[in-house]
Amino acid sequence: MNKQDILAIMLVGLAYGIFRLVPGIFAGHQGQQAVTVPVQVTPVVASGPAPVIDTQSWFQSMKPYCNAVEVETRLRQTPAPSSVEGDSYSAACLALAGKIDSAREIILDLSGDDRWRAAGIVFGIAHPVADAGDNEAAGPIMELVVEFWPNHYMALYHAGAARFEMGDHGEAEGYLNRFLDNYEPDDGWRKSAISMLETIGEGC
Repeated sequence: MNKQDILAIMLVGLAYGIFRLVPGIFAGHQGQQAVTVPVQVTPVVASGPAPVIDTQSWFQSMKPYCNAVEVETRLRQTPAPSSVEGDSYSAACLALAGKIDSAREIILDLSGDDRWRAAGIVFGIAHPVADAGDNEAAGPIMELVVEFWPNHYMALYHAGAARFEMGDHGEAEGYLNRFLDNYEPDDGWRKSAISMLETIGEGC
């Protein structure tokens, strides 16, 4: 065997070894799991409707501005929720501020039973003022209530008491008599109304 034959055999052996080795290399790569590279995704937040505002919460935040100087500007900037209740509380705020005509306009824009219900809300807001003894301040508000709820006996009483304190005995007599027609319990309210009517009757 000459050198060329030996060299040929060595080349064949080398080729065979490479042939056996390469599939193992590929097999090894094929057995490896793919590496997943995380991708940062910016979340997209869908825009939804504005949050619902509770009417009473709105009024509590609005109440400090229910005065003659600020009420109308504040109502334009921060209107009440669009509902009958919202309109009712707007009317109450205006009434507290002494804007009786504006409060009346809001109630007149309502219809049917919504009007007297709105008047009831106005009464509820203003009643603590009257119970505190400030009938003169509460009087015009109570008269507004009576316009839309004619037999509201407590509004009739406070309207009458306010007129009595102002010396307007003619108007006071009308309100107080209507109060007695609608209020039967023989208690301090009734006795107070009777006392005022007796004073009016004596021409004092």
